[in-house]
Amino acid sequence: MMRKKRRSSVDISKDAMPTEMSMSKKSRTTGRQAKAVAKEDTSNDSVFGQFIRQSGVILKQGSTANEIAVDQVVFQKRLQQQLKKSPRYPGVLQEFITGLESHIEDPERFRNCLLPCVPCLADGDSSSFQESLLRMLLGIEMLQTLVINTLFEKLPEFMFDGAGEDGLNIPHVIVNQLKWLDRVKDSKELAGKLMQLVSVAPVEIQRDIITSLPEILEDSQHSDIARELNVLLQENTQLTVPILDALSSLNLSSTLLTEVRASVMATLSAVQLEDLPVVVKFILHSISSSDALEVVCELRGKLELELCVLPPVLQASQSRVKNKGLTGSTDTSAPSSSQDSVALVLDSIKSAVRFQKTISEAWLKAIENADAAEGHKAVDLLVLFILHSTNANHSRRGAEKVLKVKVRAGQIQEALLQRTFRGHSQVMRGYFPSILALAQTLLRCPDPCMVAFGGHMYRHSFTAFDSYCQQEVVGSLVTHVCSGVGGEVDVALELLCGLVTEKPAEMALYAVFVKGVLDYMDNLTPQQIRRLFHLLSSMAFRQHHPASHIQDDMHIVIRKQLSSTVLKYKRIGIIGAVRVVGSMGAYRPVGGDPQGGNLPKETYRQVTALLELVRSCSDSSSEAAALYYDELSNLVLTCTLDPLVQAWIGKSVLEDFQEDFVVDVGPEITGSFPFPVCAMYNLDEEDSQVGIAINLLPLLSDDLEHKGAQWSQTVNNKTQRRVSPLCLAPFFRLLRLCEVQQRHGDLEEIDALLGCPLILTDMDVVNKSESLSRPEREFLCGLLFYTINWFREVVNAFCGQKDPEMKMKVVTRLQNITYLQSILEQILAATPGYSPPLANFDGESTEGTALSTSTVAPKKGKKESAGKKKKTPPKNSSADSSQLEELPEAEDTQQDHPEKDKETSKPAVSLVSYRPFFRELDMEVLGVLQCGLLSRSVLDSELHSKVREEVQLGPAELVFLLEDMWRKLEFKLTVSPAKRAPFLKGKTDKSVGFSHLQQTSPVDLASRCVLLLPTLCTHLENCHNHFQTLLSENQGVVDAPGLDVKEHQLLSSAYQLLLQVLHTIFSWSGFSQPEHRGLLKKALGVLAGRLKEEGAELTLEQLIRHSFEYLLNFRSTVPSLGIALGLSQLLITVAGRGGHHATYREQTATLARAFLCQEWVTTSGDREKGPKHNETLQTLLSIYLEHTDDVLKAVEEIAGEGIPELLNAAKDASSRTWPTLNRLTFLVFYKGMMGELEKAVRKIPPGRHSDSTEVKSEKLLTWNMAVRDFHILVNLVKVFDNRSVLNVCLKYGRLFLESFLKLGMPLLDFSFKKHKEDVQSLLKTFQLSTRQLHHLCGHSKIRQDTTLTNHVPALKKSLEQFVYRVKAMLTLNHCQEAFWLGNLKNRDLKGQEILSQQSQGSDDEEEEGSLMPDEHSEDEESDSDGRRNGNRKEEGEDDENTDDSTD
Repeated sequence: MMRKKRRSSVDISKDAMPTEMSMSKKSRTTGRQAKAVAKEDTSNDSVFGQFIRQSGVILKQGSTANEIAVDQVVFQKRLQQQLKKSPRYPGVLQEFITGLESHIEDPERFRNCLLPCVPCLADGDSSSFQESLLRMLLGIEMLQTLVINTLFEKLPEFMFDGAGEDGLNIPHVIVNQLKWLDRVKDSKELAGKLMQLVSVAPVEIQRDIITSLPEILEDSQHSDIARELNVLLQENTQLTVPILDALSSLNLSSTLLTEVRASVMATLSAVQLEDLPVVVKFILHSISSSDALEVVCELRGKLELELCVLPPVLQASQSRVKNKGLTGSTDTSAPSSSQDSVALVLDSIKSAVRFQKTISEAWLKAIENADAAEGHKAVDLLVLFILHSTNANHSRRGAEKVLKVKVRAGQIQEALLQRTFRGHSQVMRGYFPSILALAQTLLRCPDPCMVAFGGHMYRHSFTAFDSYCQQEVVGSLVTHVCSGVGGEVDVALELLCGLVTEKPAEMALYAVFVKGVLDYMDNLTPQQIRRLFHLLSSMAFRQHHPASHIQDDMHIVIRKQLSSTVLKYKRIGIIGAVRVVGSMGAYRPVGGDPQGGNLPKETYRQVTALLELVRSCSDSSSEAAALYYDELSNLVLTCTLDPLVQAWIGKSVLEDFQEDFVVDVGPEITGSFPFPVCAMYNLDEEDSQVGIAINLLPLLSDDLEHKGAQWSQTVNNKTQRRVSPLCLAPFFRLLRLCEVQQRHGDLEEIDALLGCPLILTDMDVVNKSESLSRPEREFLCGLLFYTINWFREVVNAFCGQKDPEMKMKVVTRLQNITYLQSILEQILAATPGYSPPLANFDGESTEGTALSTSTVAPKKGKKESAGKKKKTPPKNSSADSSQLEELPEAEDTQQDHPEKDKETSKPAVSLVSYRPFFRELDMEVLGVLQCGLLSRSVLDSELHSKVREEVQLGPAELVFLLEDMWRKLEFKLTVSPAKRAPFLKGKTDKSVGFSHLQQTSPVDLASRCVLLLPTLCTHLENCHNHFQTLLSENQGVVDAPGLDVKEHQLLSSAYQLLLQVLHTIFSWSGFSQPEHRGLLKKALGVLAGRLKEEGAELTLEQLIRHSFEYLLNFRSTVPSLGIALGLSQLLITVAGRGGHHATYREQTATLARAFLCQEWVTTSGDREKGPKHNETLQTLLSIYLEHTDDVLKAVEEIAGEGIPELLNAAKDASSRTWPTLNRLTFLVFYKGMMGELEKAVRKIPPGRHSDSTEVKSEKLLTWNMAVRDFHILVNLVKVFDNRSVLNVCLKYGRLFLESFLKLGMPLLDFSFKKHKEDVQSLLKTFQLSTRQLHHLCGHSKIRQDTTLTNHVPALKKSLEQFVYRVKAMLTLNHCQEAFWLGNLKNRDLKGQEILSQQSQGSDDEEEEGSLMPDEHSEDEESDSDGRRNGNRKEEGEDDENTDDSTD
């Protein structure tokens, strides 16, 4: 761990020197001075003094510098000559040094000798610089060693003195005398003395000496001194910086440099934080291209930047310790120095990656190699930002690519980003442009994981950085919003809303930037417009920190849009106005009165005036009015409004609804209408002659009659509004939510609307639909759509009621919906091109969308009433006989048989594409799934209990609710938006019908689903029990006589939907996040609890095991292959939630094999078939082959056993062992086996020379089996020669061949000598396959099928490479004589020679000769004879003798 340390030695040497030492030094100095003065004259008369004076240097006393009268080179030459000419030579040298020692006894004279000499030339010339006397003496070779010894003896005297009054540091100056000498006489001895001095000197002098070593020593000593420094580095971390500085300047061999770097790396964890940048710089600058990756990986592993930044409490504590005793220090130095050190470390990395491409690539590879989220650390993100900030394009692109891959794989997560911003925000500020650019890139990605991570980068940048960065973040997000790209806009708006919530005061400063989006609203969807106005109104009308300067602009835009006659712009005005009302009229509780608000009167007046304006402007269009009601409903549901505003909205809703849509009905209903009218679907007391009803058919008739007229008109100064049935469902939703808000959830005032009838027409009209005119059929369609949407909204309103009678009515309304939908499908089939009335008014377009080429005005309602006659009990109008099991038989036959007759006699269309035209069901409706058997006593006129009425969810209602639930989960929980299939072909808004769901977070939705899991398991078990009973009663015969086909189909659909719902829930990516681990365990606990009684708390792995076992029990009753696939995928998903997925692989493979070996038939007794069946079968086959232990063995089993059985069977029969394998599904099996075989060989490790004999034998055996499987599959094209099979063979044949060349041939190179026969056998088998591929190429060219010929060039190239690769292998093993090359003839799939080549012209021959060599002239039979000599490769697609005859 890197930590900060006190440099105690420095402080002691400078500031805390013992007093005794100072006094002793002073007395010693004084003694020397006296002694020196006494000897002053004698020193000048010594040999030293005479020789120096005669050579041209004048020695001065005191503080006066020595003078030199000649050039220093002349001085050195004269002195050297005098010494050599002396009769006492070489003894005179010692006398000279003795005189020198005597002269420098005096500190002042010693100081003069260390300082440069002052030139005083006789001719008046002066040199710009002259060396010191001692340095000139060091330049004389005969004196050098003696002078060095003298200096080293003098140096300890000044070791603890520090700098003098004049700032001169004597030890430092002495060391400088040794630098850059022209020649060092004994470099080794000098190095030894220097290192001895280092061992005893104070830290400051140690540093000085060590940093000077490269300038003192010759290159020959660099290696030795580097080893000594390496040892010293490990002993004393205080010297890390000078040692690394010295090592950086030494000329070292690569081996020694590697050794030194390893030692440095070993001390990295203990190095002082201030020294860390130097260490990192040394390591990175000592990297060679060969070991870059290894070194960078090790450095990355040891570089723990998270530990460099301490928590605030520890920072303050450490700062106080470090600064103890120092006056004027502050406690903020430690954090800032930590950040400075981290910044310097990153600068070192930045310098290295900028100038050395190998290092940047190594960093990218090192980050890429970390394969788990726990393996990533802050330095990874910081280095990626550094790489992106460099000017090199490859670094920028590489960093961007690695970040995307890591984020997509979930290995770099938001938690790491948060830690990095929290600990290193000051450092990251320098890389803000790169952070912003990466965030922009990620936000534009299609993958939701990357989009979310880009959003986190924006959010943390705004939170952590200064105002300039905040402005840039807001500007960038506004740019995203204005781009018009759907997902990009949504995320950017969500981020801006989040920032307003987190940082309202800061965001208020940038409100003017966000306001600019108002000019780009044409590109936004209604959902985005809603969020934009919520964002702007939150900033403009916030209680604290309001951005009041944009309020007027918002009012101007809203009024302008509301006054527009274009519905698109009016819709924007309605949405914006309601959002502004929500912010202006928000509930702000007064401190002492939580029930009352404190809304100012002026604000209340503005709110009500705005609502009045919106209402008056929306009166001109039924679509606008319906949108207004829906928006108000949404506001009431999601916002807590001031009581005054809430009361104003709800004051007239009930009266207006009763006046517009509710009528009193008696026994007869009068009026002129297109069809006879009657009250239908009454759930209240049947003997009541007078009651209320929803006036639907008359309103629809009136609406169509006045189509095109003004929607509101003034008569006698009073505005008379026509009532459109389009507003029925939205208005009721507003009414219901106002009642819930005002009465705290009590719906007693409006509960009559749940059971009241509707004014519709008799269902007998439906039977005569062929005789009706198109307008009449469209009228019926509209009537049915409105009726179904009314029932859906009623179910939304009352689904949460606890009263059993209310629950019964809700279930009955669901039965009404499913029955009416079956009738609607028949009417729509007879009315092609019909455009339904809108039900969701916040989609991309409010114009009706025709589902065919013809278009009808959207105001035409098209809902048909499909009830019973008035005299028939209304509850009998549910979907089918399976829902009416509890009813009397007479009613059953009366109601059920006509329905079946109609369904079988009339064609129907699917309502899948009509889903946007139905009202959205709330999530609360799914609670109806929990309803069991409901009953009540029906009383006669004397109030005596007459009969007990029972109602429960039937299969049709169950399928209806499960379909809705699955669609919701797919929309909200599925990771990839590409998986969401559009409801309508063409340009449609995928979010239509999910407006309420979009206001729920994925976490809330997943939590609700977990609560429903017990109910879903109950329904799943019921389906299992039903099919188990069915199989036991019919002795396993699926298509037994007397089978209720409709019930079987519905329960099969329910079975499949239940598995899909469970699969979608457990596939939710949020379960992978640590914070949702508890929710995952709760969900798994539900499944595990169905199998085992709850006891002690189980671990996650135990829960997964029990859940897997529970789900595995359903395998015996799956009625179709699609359900079998759903169960397999669910098991894989559940198993994948643990850390031991391999534990369940065998069970998954066994289950998939069992499904593949099962015969699947429909209720009619026919075998399952069709494109959907083939797609399901291919997925199931892939699951089997991916999870089986031995893919090669599994492929060989199918290809070697199943396919021969198919060939020997009758034309329409299947394989006995594999019943799902027949001639219709052969392509599915063939493609699956070829694809998985190619994947399997790619996973075989490449052969290495260092492998043991056993490993080589095992790999060779694996390749033998793979080549044998490939040979079997390739030869099948002789029997199954349709173009789809040939295309698969060409595609995967080339891929297999390329994998063999890359991974298999290196193994053969090393194995040939020891396993010669095995290698020959393998190549002979493979040769037969490659020859067949060559024949296939010729066949493709003859057929001139471009689908096939597209694969030919690449395949031929690989075939030719294979031949020469075999030749190279034989040459490597000195067996080239075993190889000979010939010409193969071009043949077709049957082996017949293609004789038309020459007649096709010379162009064909040229193509054959250039693309691949011609075929050899012998037949295949003679080839086997010529092969006996050894491994003779005469591959069918290659030869060098291209000029040979092809005949």
